[in-house]
Amino acid sequence: MSNLVVIIGPTASGKSQLALRLAQQFDGEVVSADSRQVYCLMDIGTAKPGREEMSIIPHYLIDIINPDEDFSLAQYQRLAYQKIADIQRHGKLPLLVGGSGLYVWAVVEGWVIPKVTPDPEFRRRLEGRAAQGEGDELYQELVQIDPAVAQRIDRRNVRRLIRALEVAYSGASRPQLSKVAPPFQTLIIGLTAERKELYRRIDARVDRMIEQGLVDEVKRLIDMGFSMDLPAMSGIGYKQICLYLGGELTLGAAVQQIKNETHRLVRRQYNWFRLKDERIKWFDIEDTKDEAEIEALVVGFISK
Repeated sequence: MSNLVVIIGPTASGKSQLALRLAQQFDGEVVSADSRQVYCLMDIGTAKPGREEMSIIPHYLIDIINPDEDFSLAQYQRLAYQKIADIQRHGKLPLLVGGSGLYVWAVVEGWVIPKVTPDPEFRRRLEGRAAQGEGDELYQELVQIDPAVAQRIDRRNVRRLIRALEVAYSGASRPQLSKVAPPFQTLIIGLTAERKELYRRIDARVDRMIEQGLVDEVKRLIDMGFSMDLPAMSGIGYKQICLYLGGELTLGAAVQQIKNETHRLVRRQYNWFRLKDERIKWFDIEDTKDEAEIEALVVGFISK
């Protein structure tokens, strides 16, 4: 059976850096599991690996759609399996890397995702209700229809909430309860730290994004015709800068909102990647001894 190394953890925990180091050491290539890095033209706010990093080690499933294009979990899963298989065929080690729990577990656990055709009229109706402030009512509808799925959904993520309702009303919900084991064995490496340290790293990263030109990046997207109402533009960082550019927030307030929302994101990520999950080998990013332990773990894994 083929091997897959998975690197997960909260935002700003150093997943990309570890992936680059392991890929160089073990002749690997990276498959991104980040739901925002799939978008072209959105580089700074999604913290994509830099050009130099991607020139050293091939990275896949980054920059594959435009900000105004739809992209489903089923599409991601299919492309991820294709890339993993391609990397394995070339005799290299695939590394699945990212903090989007939905993407990671769909691949690792082999979710059978229901094929429900999008219903534009249904979506428009629910989007209208959400715009009128009925987001909580929509979430409660999902709780009534399928509480297991509702637990997995961030009620503030309107796009995913509407999709979950669309699937639930079709009678094809709970994809995570139906699974087919993928044709590879996995080693899951988790990076973590004390919450205070993670928040410090996040705040420093947000400040760097502003210095690197996040405001100009959002301006360019708007000038190119990408609406502020697009799901892609509702992501953390882009939404707040749009509010700043629209005169609804000062830059300082927008930056602080980005930091606060990213702190909340970390808490949601730990709901996907639980510290008590025995499948995950957790390492503290502040413990320098862990670097050698991680390398030894990978050596033992690929030598089986």
